[in-house]
Amino acid sequence: MTAQTVQQGDLVTVIGLEVHVQLETDTKIFCGCSTDQQNGPNENVCPVCLGLPGALPVVNEGAVEAAVKIGKAIDADIPEETRFHRKNYYYPDLPKNFQITQYDEPICADGELEVSVESTRRTIAIERAHLEEDPGSLQHVGGGIDTAEYTLVDYNRAGTPLMEIVTAPDFRSPDEVRAFLAELEEVLEYLGVFDAERDGSLRIDANLSIIPSEEIDGDGEDDIGADALETANRTEVKNISSHKGAQKALAYEETRQKNAIQRGRAVEQETRHWDESRGITVSMRSKEEEKDYRYFEEADLPPLRVSHWKDEIAIPELPTARRERFQAEYELTEEAASKLTSTKQVADFYEDVAGEYDPDLAATWVADNLLGELNYRDMEITDIEGRLEEVTRLVELVATDEITAKNARETVLRAMLDGGRTPDEVVAEADLGKTDEGEVKRAVVDAVEENPDAVSDYESGDDGAINFLVGQVMQKTGGSADPGDVNQLLRAELEE
Repeated sequence: MTAQTVQQGDLVTVIGLEVHVQLETDTKIFCGCSTDQQNGPNENVCPVCLGLPGALPVVNEGAVEAAVKIGKAIDADIPEETRFHRKNYYYPDLPKNFQITQYDEPICADGELEVSVESTRRTIAIERAHLEEDPGSLQHVGGGIDTAEYTLVDYNRAGTPLMEIVTAPDFRSPDEVRAFLAELEEVLEYLGVFDAERDGSLRIDANLSIIPSEEIDGDGEDDIGADALETANRTEVKNISSHKGAQKALAYEETRQKNAIQRGRAVEQETRHWDESRGITVSMRSKEEEKDYRYFEEADLPPLRVSHWKDEIAIPELPTARRERFQAEYELTEEAASKLTSTKQVADFYEDVAGEYDPDLAATWVADNLLGELNYRDMEITDIEGRLEEVTRLVELVATDEITAKNARETVLRAMLDGGRTPDEVVAEADLGKTDEGEVKRAVVDAVEENPDAVSDYESGDDGAINFLVGQVMQKTGGSADPGDVNQLLRAELEE
């Protein structure tokens, strides 16, 4: 795979990601405890997820199905046999002092994901994606990780199913990382295996190195040489929990490392913590090596043989394919298609509306009017999931000329979202029914007769005067006339 190189001076930034995705299951990966984290601290726990002696894990089938779906979506290989291992390390949020994960036999390997970076499509290689259990969560009281007065541990999250997605070091800028994370989150949401609203549902560890440009392979592909990656000191940045956070953390770390190199100082190979509140990374510890984790097979779990599930489990049309189809089938612009496929719920709703009314009208109402008003209120389409038929009814009122598009957009839709009323109720209460053509023509004649100065300006070549006259007619009709129709009627009247 060819990686794009972005050089600044004689230095090249190289970034690889480990993306930890909480899978959307009702229970934890190795026990029957609920994954609902709304309860009080340490309430959703049992001997298994607390690692008490004699407690035995049992694999959650739903988590394995979700892993297979992700494997299909990233076009990964699913081997005939995969198994779990124990990763040993000691930290307060890990009650067993080891984590059940996968090591050299992951459930998914050698995948890829295409992303768009500044209108250029790039393919990011995904080396592996494996199942594991989430640790608990730490709450630092009175400061950050390095300044807190004390730290509380909540094990409710311990045992939540995780999918760790490990990319190749294919990123050359923080902007590329942000684009990849946005695309990945869209794919996961389409698959129905991920809830972005859940706290801690997406967490990123990023490895960043700065490599002299002369160490780029000279084979015409601009690939980073294996030797250069092996010898480069890199930092791992942890505690990143959003697309924007990843971009900011890596931009800071990129600048920090380049400044150190340009001043002749060595870059330490270490793990650093992203402090969101201060906008900086701080040193946590020296970087562990693979041997430090002392991996060995999990004796309490048999190997998994689920490669045949790849053929049996269906996945929906994914965002990129749906965007391309929307442009071809509905003749939408790239921008409109991108908005309309931002989530599966939005795309599904658009297709429902476009199946009944003009696709351009449907695109305007879903992509611009509805999403714009929801965004203004900090809402998602899922917040009105039970009221989408009402929005479709509003589109019908516009499509059948029962109300004007302006009134529908500026009055009815806003009243629906703010007051919980149906479109028909708002139209009746505000008397927004479209004025009949005869009344509009009478209002046009009156406006022309009452405003001779504007008529004279128009006849003298001031085309802007028509806008004043349109406003007068709209006042006379209480805003219930269509401005486009009024404009045409006025011009016809003035040409007589």
